[in-house]
Amino acid sequence: MSDLLERLRGRGWRLTAQRRVVAEVLDGDHVHLTADEVHARAAARLPEISRATVYNTLGELVSLGEVLEVSTDGRAKRYDPNAHRPHQHLVCSRCGAIRDIHPGGNPLADLPAGERFGFTVSEVEVTYRGLCPGCARAAHGPDPA
Repeated sequence: MSDLLERLRGRGWRLTAQRRVVAEVLDGDHVHLTADEVHARAAARLPEISRATVYNTLGELVSLGEVLEVSTDGRAKRYDPNAHRPHQHLVCSRCGAIRDIHPGGNPLADLPAGERFGFTVSEVEVTYRGLCPGCARAAHGPDPA
């Protein structure tokens, strides 16, 4: 059983066939699917699942704090099941691929008191941007022989 399914069962969340298939589609370490991608993958497993059910289920999972909603550069929102382990994101600025990363240190503690302007800071969201290996190869052309 997936980590997300285990967490949902532990909460006593009613796992209908539709909810279960959405949770199964979201399972994995570097999963950052759009709602449409979740729907397409869920429909491949359970053809009768509706787009509305997928959107409603994703909304419930976000409200429960079991899935993160990730927005980058005005692209479609993506859904990240890695909600219980603090992490940052590495985003390809060309194709939009997203990877979870776990850099060392504490970004919350790294903000000097003089830069907090009286704020009580409760969380930090850092996004690293660059080109994924595939886009970097495409940008530089084929290797010379």
